[in-house]
Amino acid sequence: MGWTTELYAVYEAAAKDPKSGLLPGAHSTANAQIELTIDEHGMFKDAHTIAKEDAVTIIPVTEDSGSRTSGVSAMPLADKLMYLAGDYGRYVENKRAAEANSAYLEQLSAWANNDLSHPAVRAVLAYLQKGCLMEDLVKSGVLQTEEDGRLKEGAKINGIAQTDAFVRFIVLYDALGHETRTWCDTTLYDSFQRFNARLMGNEKLCYATGTVSPVTYKHPSKIRNAGDKAKLISSNDESGFTYRGRFADKEEAISVSYDFSQKVHNALKWLIQRQGQSYGSLSLVTWATALAPVPDPVDDEPDDEWDEEEHYSSLPLYRDRLRQHILGYGTKLPQGSKVMILGLDAATTGRLSVALYDELLASDFLKNVERWHADSAWRRYDGKRKVNCIKSFSLFDIIRAAYGSEKNGRLECDDKLVRDQILRLLPCVTDGRPVPVDLICVLHQKASHPLSYEHGYCHRIVLETVCGMYRVSKKGEIPMGFDPNETDRSYLYGCLLAIADKAESDTYDEADKAKRVTNARRYWANFAQRPYQTWQTIEERLRPYLDRSGYRVQVEKLIQSVMEKFTPGAFADNSRLDTMYLLGYHHFTAYMYDSHKKEEN
Repeated sequence: MGWTTELYAVYEAAAKDPKSGLLPGAHSTANAQIELTIDEHGMFKDAHTIAKEDAVTIIPVTEDSGSRTSGVSAMPLADKLMYLAGDYGRYVENKRAAEANSAYLEQLSAWANNDLSHPAVRAVLAYLQKGCLMEDLVKSGVLQTEEDGRLKEGAKINGIAQTDAFVRFIVLYDALGHETRTWCDTTLYDSFQRFNARLMGNEKLCYATGTVSPVTYKHPSKIRNAGDKAKLISSNDESGFTYRGRFADKEEAISVSYDFSQKVHNALKWLIQRQGQSYGSLSLVTWATALAPVPDPVDDEPDDEWDEEEHYSSLPLYRDRLRQHILGYGTKLPQGSKVMILGLDAATTGRLSVALYDELLASDFLKNVERWHADSAWRRYDGKRKVNCIKSFSLFDIIRAAYGSEKNGRLECDDKLVRDQILRLLPCVTDGRPVPVDLICVLHQKASHPLSYEHGYCHRIVLETVCGMYRVSKKGEIPMGFDPNETDRSYLYGCLLAIADKAESDTYDEADKAKRVTNARRYWANFAQRPYQTWQTIEERLRPYLDRSGYRVQVEKLIQSVMEKFTPGAFADNSRLDTMYLLGYHHFTAYMYDSHKKEEN
């Protein structure tokens, strides 16, 4: 139970800071649609609907109500109209309304009449016992009715049927200085926590802490967001395969104290809300034991401070900047700190699984992240800065390039595919594992078919990505720019393809460059399969463009300079090219553009 122990430690550390925003024990969150204002004596003052962005509300929950899915189980304070309104049946046809309201008032009365009570609880009870909530909400214009006085069918508040609206309370006190918003009142949190502790029983051995404490078999949901129904720990399937065949009953299968469960789940909710990332149904969160900041392993290198082009202009400058950035994280982590990576995925709407869990020394984590960004760095076009720069790749960029489809000039990928591939590629960043060979093969195939993309920019992204991933596979030993001493057959053929592509493109008018396709690109896929045979076709079709442009001598010199590097018999080899040809194409294209800029200067 490593991940639960680490989350428990997070709660204990974060709880020391009253401003952390950590959810208190025996509390959860709900999206409220209606805000009701009363005074300390239970007199109605006002009611209005809540803006969607302000809907998340901290609410006290009992063991039963915190895990309710069906049946009648009242929340201790804020709840749905069916539970709160004694006059609900006058406006809505619902057979369970009277039972729900009775259960709610009985529970609220027990809290209000206890020595651990709170003025807000007594005020809410005094108001709701009058049984006029629905009437007041209708008069205030919050709820819409038909001509017969019943609630209007189909009417919604922030996308929720008004019959199912959730209500929270503001209590106005006679004396100044009290927090009026019940969902923000820490004294109210404390009151319920002490009251709820008295209600807890069923003391048994907690498997997590090794202590005898009140245990629970009803664990919280709403882990990833306020509307999340999936649970991480559940043992309510007595007729299925949750524990049958392994244990006699659920008590043997798992026994976790209520306090431990609350702290673990609330710490996880807090971390996800604070620094989690979502990829479809997958939620991923990374944290350190000391709660110090750590780099996001899914993202590319943080570049909020890297605004000037010279920071990207060479690999040594890039590596130095990257090392300084990673070192900044390391200085904030105590010696021996660990980094945890937890991935949660919902197989069904009710079950949440741990899709990934890894913990490693912070020093190893930072070293592996730095190595990944250093090894995968490639000369790329930065669309934000409109410059060519040295930059690594985020996992999301890699997945879109390998498995995405072009839509509206962008590469987009199915959420489920993104989720699966992130889980597969994440260890390459955090643990230093090799990049899957099949990923490079997929990128190779896509980069070898430029006509599959309507926009050249999308093909350029794929080309840059395969070069970066191939560089990672070679542990960063591939040079960033054109290597004049390279004699690899595939690499040299890629250089020839780059020459033919640019030579023909340079003869186009500016308006035609975005529309027309060069012969090099038209025959690219065939060239990758049969380079010797296809090069003859490309070279033959290039000649008329060279005759018109006047660049024949210059281009022929470039071609000859590459041809001279082929070893005897390598040029006439018509077998398929490997991924090195794409690096050769990219390197020599950049080399030619850089040479052209130098001539202009």
